[in-house]
Amino acid sequence: QVQLVESGGGVVQAGGSLRLSCTASGGIASFAANAMGWYRQAPGKERMQVAGITSSGRTNYADAVKGRFTISRDNAKNTVYLQMNNLKPEDTAVYYCAVLPETPNFGTWGQGTQVTVSS
Repeated sequence: QVQLVESGGGVVQAGGSLRLSCTASGGIASFAANAMGWYRQAPGKERMQVAGITSSGRTNYADAVKGRFTISRDNAKNTVYLQMNNLKPEDTAVYYCAVLPETPNFGTWGQGTQVTVSS
């Protein structure tokens, strides 16, 4: 059973930073072969992708976080990160990591980690 476990969420003041981690375990196919993404879901809103990273390390970001968030990966640790800087109250949400489509373990999601940004 493949598992993704997120960590690093918490409460931070506006302008602050957090780094989220997502570690894969449980027989995941070569982690390096998977494109990974970070999503978030705020109360009353649909889940949206905020960042993605391909197996080759190419990244993309939602406009709302471009220039403030950075996604990276460490294949030796089966871990993907989301560095979040200059956080804003509108970044408050539950953040999830997931394996992106057209890669071996597509459809695998983590349980989510809460990020709360106070003004």
